[in-house]
Amino acid sequence: MAIQWYPGHMHKAQKEVRDIFNQVDVFIEVLDARIPFSSQNPMIEEIRGNKPTLKILNKSDLADPKKTQIWQRYLEQESSVKTLAFNAQHSDKREQVIRMIQQLVPNKEHSVKTIHALIIGIPNVGKSTLINNITGRTIAKTGNEPAVTKNQQRIKLKEGITLIDTPGMLWPNIENENSGYRLAITGGIKETAFELPDIASYATEYLINTYPEALKERFKLETLPNTDIEFLEKIGRQRGCLRSGGMVDLDKISRIFIVEFRETIIGKITLETPEMIKKEQKHVALLREQKEAKRKAKEEDKKRRRARHKKNRR
Repeated sequence: MAIQWYPGHMHKAQKEVRDIFNQVDVFIEVLDARIPFSSQNPMIEEIRGNKPTLKILNKSDLADPKKTQIWQRYLEQESSVKTLAFNAQHSDKREQVIRMIQQLVPNKEHSVKTIHALIIGIPNVGKSTLINNITGRTIAKTGNEPAVTKNQQRIKLKEGITLIDTPGMLWPNIENENSGYRLAITGGIKETAFELPDIASYATEYLINTYPEALKERFKLETLPNTDIEFLEKIGRQRGCLRSGGMVDLDKISRIFIVEFRETIIGKITLETPEMIKKEQKHVALLREQKEAKRKAKEEDKKRRRARHKKNRR
């Protein structure tokens, strides 16, 4: 499954971030606590370099708290990065967020100079919710659909901090196929970009292996089927999601399953760990090498054909 979704306003937003880079003192990158790696934009990682960064693991109330702590320790191995687990109900963390921003820019912490903090993140990750919590009022529009914010905006805080909000940005090509699935499961990509049964199958396979007890409890099962499709068909029959002739309606049960996942009805679940990501990155690097080798071989073949054609014309 290749997921590619890159509207024009995302390209514009990326250019604007590069244009104002020198004005920015600190990056505030909002991540989905359920997929801390997959919700990181690699293009932003390249742009920010070693600039101080506060990584907000948003929607932490939907994620596995133990795995959130593991991710925080992992991300903070980078000296310029601090992390904070956050969710929409954490209005009491405003002062902590402000303090962490100030501490990341110590040369301006006690200065009259303004700290410019750029808030970045993929679509539907909760940037606007964070801004509204920090400011204590509704400034940024929020919504459950990706790509609500379309233009850059600046918000001045009394603490001498200017927040610069940007539209949610994906990247043109998601190399790690697993990240594409996880983004789709959590709602980071519009539903038109994928087939629901594919996404539900991926989620089911992961949960059978990682959170079996949560599935058993939610769907009142003593044992779990061996495969994702068998599981979806079983709960499809259980829920009465049937087509004429008694066939399970996979689209219908897949939608129900994904909705229940997103609303934590199944449980607080994290879809990736640092160990998983390390293995996947090795696989992606191998695929990249193979792709580059094919490209070079193709170029060499073109050169040989041109040389033969030139020789025959003489």
